[in-house]
Amino acid sequence: MKKILSVVAAALLAFTLVGCNRQVIDTTYKYTYAYVELPDGTCVKGEVKKWKDFEDGDQLQVTIGDKTYLSNSSRIVLVAE
Repeated sequence: MKKILSVVAAALLAFTLVGCNRQVIDTTYKYTYAYVELPDGTCVKGEVKKWKDFEDGDQLQVTIGDKTYLSNSSRIVLVAE
């Protein structure tokens, strides 16, 4: 019985850590390029100088060149090479 419970607990822990293609801890902190979709449908691509995410929402702030973009995370793609 203990063996079955430990196997079930290990399976639940593994599913919690990697389930649904999500990471509990994100270890990527440096991104090379970003793609930002603007409201008019155009896309800006450039080298990331700095970026920031906000814990209380799904917004990202990305600086490309001398401009800073603040947008929903669904409109920004960060690329690490």
